[in-house]
Amino acid sequence: MRTWASAVKVIAIALALAARPAGAFAQTQPFIGQVMVAGFNFCPVGWLPMNGQFLRINDYATLFQLLGTTYGGDGQTNFALPIAKPIFTATGAPFMTCIAWQGVWPSQN
Repeated sequence: MRTWASAVKVIAIALALAARPAGAFAQTQPFIGQVMVAGFNFCPVGWLPMNGQFLRINDYATLFQLLGTTYGGDGQTNFALPIAKPIFTATGAPFMTCIAWQGVWPSQN
């Protein structure tokens, strides 16, 4: 009985090591214009809250190249971010929806 239990343990460990799933890899930098729902009440560095605010084109030129005046602005000095409706948790706490303004330019391929 004891050798059978030892053999089962060895087989279980071997199967666990051999069947180890590949880990999920987070990207090191987001794509400019990528949208993220954050589980906290602020946007991380390099991200802006999506609440329709106007931004200066000179300060966020790369984001303006992607969005243009689709969501508002005059296209000369400013443009607007989209408005994301709040997403609430089961407890009623809101998630924050953010858009990346720093990162990697998205490829068209």
